Amino acid sequence: MKHTIRIAAGALALGAAALTSLWASAHGNVIPQAVDTTGLPTLGDKWRDENPYRTNKLALKIGSSAYNQNCARCHGLEAESGGIAPDLRLLDRDCTGIKNETKKQACYKETDKYFLTSIRHGKVRNGAVYMPPFEGVFNQEAMWAIKTYLESRRAAD
Repeated sequence: MKHTIRIAAGALALGAAALTSLWASAHGNVIPQAVDTTGLPTLGDKWRDENPYRTNKLALKIGSSAYNQNCARCHGLEAESGGIAPDLRLLDRDCTGIKNETKKQACYKETDKYFLTSIRHGKVRNGAVYMPPFEGVFNQEAMWAIKTYLESRRAAD
């Protein structure tokens, strides 16, 4: 009986390890896809503090494509997280309920800065890369287009 339990426990552990390994390797390396920002107003070399494309329909379209090609693998299709990385629909959730419009806009601006820093420099903790840096891969226009898309996907309160 003990021998059967040990074999079953060993098989279960081996199966779990194989499944975990398969899941981890399924994530794989992400090769950034180029983002064509043709048609968007050029932002120049100076990095902006807040999203200049907030109401730009072309930015929304470009951002949707760019997000789903480059970010969805970790952050989820249509920005609905599958649990690997943060749900970016919630990125500015602390701002949406602010009643004072001046404070609300300041909150959105602060969130924009956080987003831009994160996408430009990536996320590294204890030497482990959780998100690669995209500066040098995406231009500023592509980054803000992605932010415009994420704003359109904001989770309802």
